[in-house]
Amino acid sequence: MSIYEQVLAFIHRPEPESFERVALAVFRHQFETIAAYGHYCEGLGVEPDVIGSADEIPAVSNVAFKYAELASGSVAASRDATVFLTSGTTQGRERRGRHIVARPEIYRASAIAHLRTMLFPDARRMAMLAMHPMADAMPESSLSAMISWSVEEFGTGAHLAAASRERVDVAAAIGFLEECAARREPVCIMGTTAAFAALFTELGCRGSKLRLAAGSRMMDTGGAKGQAAPMQSTEVIARAGELLAIAPAMVINEYGMTELCSQLYDATSFNCPDIESGQERYKIPPPWMRVTARDPVTLRPMADGEIGMLTFFDLANVGSVSAVMTEDLGIVERGRVRVLGRTAGEPRGCALAIGQFSASEAAEASR
Repeated sequence: MSIYEQVLAFIHRPEPESFERVALAVFRHQFETIAAYGHYCEGLGVEPDVIGSADEIPAVSNVAFKYAELASGSVAASRDATVFLTSGTTQGRERRGRHIVARPEIYRASAIAHLRTMLFPDARRMAMLAMHPMADAMPESSLSAMISWSVEEFGTGAHLAAASRERVDVAAAIGFLEECAARREPVCIMGTTAAFAALFTELGCRGSKLRLAAGSRMMDTGGAKGQAAPMQSTEVIARAGELLAIAPAMVINEYGMTELCSQLYDATSFNCPDIESGQERYKIPPPWMRVTARDPVTLRPMADGEIGMLTFFDLANVGSVSAVMTEDLGIVERGRVRVLGRTAGEPRGCALAIGQFSASEAAEASR
């Protein structure tokens, strides 16, 4: 099987004892085919033959996707590849990271499989409300792709895309929810924290409270852009219960980023029966992703339960770079992840990794 087929087979039938073998094969493939990543690893004195564990594979900062094309030349030129763009600026200059996904069907398989476990463990189809643009309106957004696939996979056909690039149509969203409530039809609402804040604000201004059918749920993807006072996930849970009658366990916060093809979700009593109501939340990665917390200076993995920079090895990133380091602090314990927030400043190890890609780009530009 090709390396892509190996990863897809693992996603469809995860075998934890095979993770290391597949991860090392993925690293060898990426080292040999992605020039920028291969040079980066060589600069660190690391080659596939000296790596014995996925934890030893060099991780790139997620910011590196703004400086280098982290895909092989053949993948970047392929008509089958999809390019997803990040948001944000770097040093005042508009620079959007590019995640080139060689095989979008692997991203879809990863997204849908873990959503089925964490957001739809009851295997229930329902009406779908998207409060973020879908793929037809924003094809460069990895979140848009995921939401569109979710509507296809888990929806009944009754759905509304209540957002464009420019705005969220809160009035239309409320109208759709009112119709679902009148029919006693469960609904899944997917969107950003900022979109939910706008929805809750409008319901509050109207003095309206909806009672959505039992089984209704909400996927909160984070994102506070446009909010003067960003709403915390705990407040999203509380307001969803107060204004929409969605049970707290059915409000699931997602952790993801453009640079990764896999996501993490809140564990609640809905998707993890051993969880007690009111327990502090942690997030669950899929079996094809390993998460470590690392020392911000040495980048060595921290012991279970200790705070460090969250770093991911995502098999579903097989066509780009699987080992991705973030600026988020967190705790990893028995594979479960608590996200604590961004580092106050740029971590030394992260800064050095970014600097290497920036210098490499400058050298290429001067040729």
